[in-house]
Amino acid sequence: MSLLITGSIATDHLMSFAGKFSDSLVVDQLAKLSVSFLVDELDVRRGGCAANIAFGLGNLGIRPILVGAVGEDFVDYRSWLERHNVDCDSVHVSQTRHTARFVCTNDSTHAQIASFYAGAMSEAREIELKPIADRVGAPEYVLIGPNDPEGMLRHTDECRTRGYRFVADPSQQLAFGDGDLIRPLIDGADILFSNEYEASLITQKTGWTPEDVLDRVGTWVITLGAQGVRIERKGEEPLVVAAVPEIEAVEPTGVGDAFRAGFLAALSWDLGLERAAQLGCLLAVYVVEQVGTQEYTLTRSGFLKRLEDTYGPEAVKDIEPRLTTIRP
Repeated sequence: MSLLITGSIATDHLMSFAGKFSDSLVVDQLAKLSVSFLVDELDVRRGGCAANIAFGLGNLGIRPILVGAVGEDFVDYRSWLERHNVDCDSVHVSQTRHTARFVCTNDSTHAQIASFYAGAMSEAREIELKPIADRVGAPEYVLIGPNDPEGMLRHTDECRTRGYRFVADPSQQLAFGDGDLIRPLIDGADILFSNEYEASLITQKTGWTPEDVLDRVGTWVITLGAQGVRIERKGEEPLVVAAVPEIEAVEPTGVGDAFRAGFLAALSWDLGLERAAQLGCLLAVYVVEQVGTQEYTLTRSGFLKRLEDTYGPEAVKDIEPRLTTIRP
């Protein structure tokens, strides 16, 4: 069994602005918006939702299959991911386009202004999943993350046709996608990931109520930032898991991707939804406490201590035996 992680693979250009964006915005002049911000720092980092999730899974000892489209400039990035236990043999390499690029500025309140250049990502629509499944074995899950919209639709349709269980993670695509795009990306998913704001976008743009969404997906995982995560299933009481407290938040980019990596890792270990949410919340902390989505390292002792401090010894008992590849 394998985990196929489809979605964006990109380079992140992350900048920090010491003030607040809101101080430079004039509400009645937004139609004529033209502002610039003098930033203090620039960090160029590896990123992209699919690559971030795959990196997190690799750090937890799982070998995910990364599925996406990149440019010929991917050579160094590929080597990095492979050193962190990610299978990159199914990544499509464009002959004409550069790897996608994410440019993001965060202010002192962690508000973000960002732009995304798709580049080679637009060729994700050319990728078929069956040859990948033939190579690595039937997928346990196919995560369909933010990507070229046509590619996302193709992957989702193929999962339904071939009976692959899929995880819907439309994320950033919800902001500009309409209901005709969003509905087929969600319908039939085993798991739907969103944050609280994205959950509102889903219901608003699809015209579905939350109950309608739960009629169409097995499990809806809604991240709540500092309040943790809420997991909803049809006919059941919501399961709420607290976030890890007393963190030193530095930069939020990639936090949701790390959460998804931890969540999927726990499910692949058959640990259930509560443990999945706990592991996801814990891994997410390692991203938010520094700049960059793939700059963290895990130590077994430190990871387990934070796990026990937040979620107790029973969580450690379930998760510790699985962390066989993390250094002491």
